[in-house]
Amino acid sequence: MAFPIITAQEAAEYVKHGDNLGISGFTAAGTPKVVPAAIAEKAEREHAAGREFKVNLFTGASTNDATDGALTRANAIDKRTPYQGSGDLRAGANKQQLNYFDLHLSELAQKIRQGTYGKIDVAIIEAQSVTDEGEIVLGTGVGNIPTLAALAEKVIVEVNDQIPAEIAGLHDIYVPLDPPYRREIPIYTANDRIGTPVLKVDPKKIVGVVNTSASIGGGAFSPVDEKTMRIGNFVCDFLLGEMKAGRIPKTFLPLQSGVGNIANAVLASLEANPEVPVFEMYTEVVQDAVVNLLLSGKCKFASSSSMTFSNEANKLFFDNIDKLGDRLMLRPCEISNHPEVVRRLGVISMNTAIEADIFGNVNSTHVSGVKMMNGIGGSGDFTRNAYISIFSCPSESKAGAISNIVPMVSHVDHSEHSVDIVITDQGIADLRGKSPIQRAKEVIENCAHPDYRPLLREYLALAKGGHTPHTLQSAFAFHTALATDGTMKAAKF
Repeated sequence: MAFPIITAQEAAEYVKHGDNLGISGFTAAGTPKVVPAAIAEKAEREHAAGREFKVNLFTGASTNDATDGALTRANAIDKRTPYQGSGDLRAGANKQQLNYFDLHLSELAQKIRQGTYGKIDVAIIEAQSVTDEGEIVLGTGVGNIPTLAALAEKVIVEVNDQIPAEIAGLHDIYVPLDPPYRREIPIYTANDRIGTPVLKVDPKKIVGVVNTSASIGGGAFSPVDEKTMRIGNFVCDFLLGEMKAGRIPKTFLPLQSGVGNIANAVLASLEANPEVPVFEMYTEVVQDAVVNLLLSGKCKFASSSSMTFSNEANKLFFDNIDKLGDRLMLRPCEISNHPEVVRRLGVISMNTAIEADIFGNVNSTHVSGVKMMNGIGGSGDFTRNAYISIFSCPSESKAGAISNIVPMVSHVDHSEHSVDIVITDQGIADLRGKSPIQRAKEVIENCAHPDYRPLLREYLALAKGGHTPHTLQSAFAFHTALATDGTMKAAKF
């Protein structure tokens, strides 16, 4: 069957007020580029005519400005999950103009299949190609689209001619059975293929194909600076020390890395250090640094849900597809982030924090405990199940006005029970096998910025008694000083 070729505006007419939309991709990679923007335009027309128009958005992770940004600006989002990275959506969530709920990325697909959030009305898929039989070669990100497309009543395929045909074969599409019928996920090494290279969709559900030539790449990451380089080098030092001590096998273990400039700097440091052995990655996102790692042979294989590359890195990857095509695999995030597989493979997790407290609790999501930043993403999926869990952040930010090491985190995403190692530009705090007091001293002396160590020591000295000593009246003194005086250095206990 030949599917009708429609415009983005015609595709938007299939979307109604109150619909649950499923969107392909993971970050901007693999996310549709033109249909969501057309839905935002429709929302503006509907609002101008005095009619309600809002949708509920279910994705793999964050999306792009044409999706989260445009729909937020059009006041067209009611519910949003599981993760976002849009400044507009973040502002809308923090002003309570939309209902964003944060969720571990590995959980969403199963919750959708079990009907937790209702039916999926429309799925919108970025694709390299689609056959008359409904076999779709996806783009540079997978996310949750295998489940979303399977359950959707209608499917719109956005075929992007900027996605090279050579991407065919990189995907491994697999959806596990649901409880109580689930069997083990048969991944025993990072490069095990367990599914199909194409997404198969019932062709009767495909209402149209939208053609586009939109750019598939994202923005470049900031160059490595002295602070991020120090963090990266400390991560390398820690991993090499564990290997020399026999706690990491000499063959090394698969690595997971979060997204962002610090994560890119850590990967660059791993590549540059000749003592770090060749390794594999079992992760949710591969960034620009991974292309160089694959080309150099330092990373021999990367399993991911997304190629979150800049335009330059995308070109570099596909220019070298003959070398790299069998070294990268893209999976649904339900599989890339699955706790069972993370635990089995012995993945070492490396994620970033907004702040950590002296006892080892980590805040990944909320600035000053109130304002949502992006979301928990996949950090919890990996941290709770990692062979070793590492969190990194600068020791201070905003020209020293903020200490990222605090007496008590203002919001807890990862408790002390899940966090093994904290690393800043100041050094490494190994929290394993230590009591709360021992952890506090380790974090203060090794990770806090020197300007803040006296204050943190003072707090710990005041907090007497109990297994985890706190002075509750002063636990958030850093945060209240920032709010009232513009700097945490003004904290008083």
